[in-house]
Amino acid sequence: MSARAAALRLLNAVLGETPRLLSELRDSTWLLAMPAPERARAQRLATDCLRQIERCDRLLAKHVKKTPPLPVQNVLRLATWELAEGGAAHGVVHDWVTETSRMQAHGHLKGLVNAVLRKIAAEAPSEWPKLRAPRLPDWLREPLVEAYGAPRILAFETAHAAGAPLDLTPRNASQAADWAEKLGGTLLPTGSIRLGSPGQVSTLPGYDDGAWWVQDAAAALPAKLLGDVTGKSVLDLCAAPGGKTLQLAAAGAKVTALDISETRLVRLKENLARTGLKARLVAADALSHEGSYDAILLDAPCSATGTIRRHPDLPQARDGAEIGELIALQEAMLEHALTLLKPGGTLIFCTCSLIPDEGECHIDEALDRHPELQVVRPTLEGVQPDWITEEGGIRTTPDLWPDEGGMDGFYMAALRKPH
Repeated sequence: MSARAAALRLLNAVLGETPRLLSELRDSTWLLAMPAPERARAQRLATDCLRQIERCDRLLAKHVKKTPPLPVQNVLRLATWELAEGGAAHGVVHDWVTETSRMQAHGHLKGLVNAVLRKIAAEAPSEWPKLRAPRLPDWLREPLVEAYGAPRILAFETAHAAGAPLDLTPRNASQAADWAEKLGGTLLPTGSIRLGSPGQVSTLPGYDDGAWWVQDAAAALPAKLLGDVTGKSVLDLCAAPGGKTLQLAAAGAKVTALDISETRLVRLKENLARTGLKARLVAADALSHEGSYDAILLDAPCSATGTIRRHPDLPQARDGAEIGELIALQEAMLEHALTLLKPGGTLIFCTCSLIPDEGECHIDEALDRHPELQVVRPTLEGVQPDWITEEGGIRTTPDLWPDEGGMDGFYMAALRKPH
């Protein structure tokens, strides 16, 4: 299967009648059967097209009077994105017309595809830059505008359209500047290393030695909120893929990493082996786990709306219907985690969501239920005062660090249990 054919198959799955996320398709047999470079190209093409899908549709609208069947519509979208980013017009048009001709049910529309794409090829270079950053779908945009205001959401959308650089967490924080220089990256104010165009991650210096791991700068903050964890028993709830587990283990904690998915824990086990770090892995439901810990890090399942820079398929494949159940699950997990925390211990609650109901509201409500709890206000290097929320948590958003490439949306807060 060619990279273009695979990208089309991915797009059809994300936007089909039963939408699936790209992460759910990553281990598909047909995709894994492709050579690694072609597979990477297909995934990149599908992801970039999804990131710019509104721009593609706006450019196509003047040339397509009646919406074609979804597979053909997706051919037009993928080709439009390739042309907009400077793909050679003859090759792009020829290959996508050929791809259309292979469709058993829609091959007769190859003439339409050819005619439309020739027009797009002529106007994309001049018209594409005039198009606004793609807007979030209403199910997400409306509550975010209510929470942050319209100007901030426009800034979020601009950040989403720009995509995300690659951030790394060094195993040894004292060597962060050295690794930033070796990798040709930038050392961020919070201690993460940022790379612009890294290429194949596994070929970079330090990968095989486990000197660093991939982790967004915002996602690296929650574990740091625990401060010195040397020798402490720390439970990492919902641990996979394991960036926070690696941080805690590197900091000298005795880590128990729990996740409900055995498959996801395999990846964490591999990362522990690569970095030479140790943790006890437990495949179980967080709500049934028992034990007693000095500290707990709960990265609760959430809408993941803070990661749209990296996962533009999310707002397309989801409609928000699951968020109510997620909020209830987050509350249940937070309540159970508090029962596992020793007196005097600290619990970090965090979610990679932009929705306050999945973040700030949980801490407000937990403090109402447990007035004895104390929020430990953060004093982390690189965290700006305006990131700190009224109740004492940290809120990051995609529009922060605009000149450095943004960051994921995250909420985190530290709750201390009395002795």
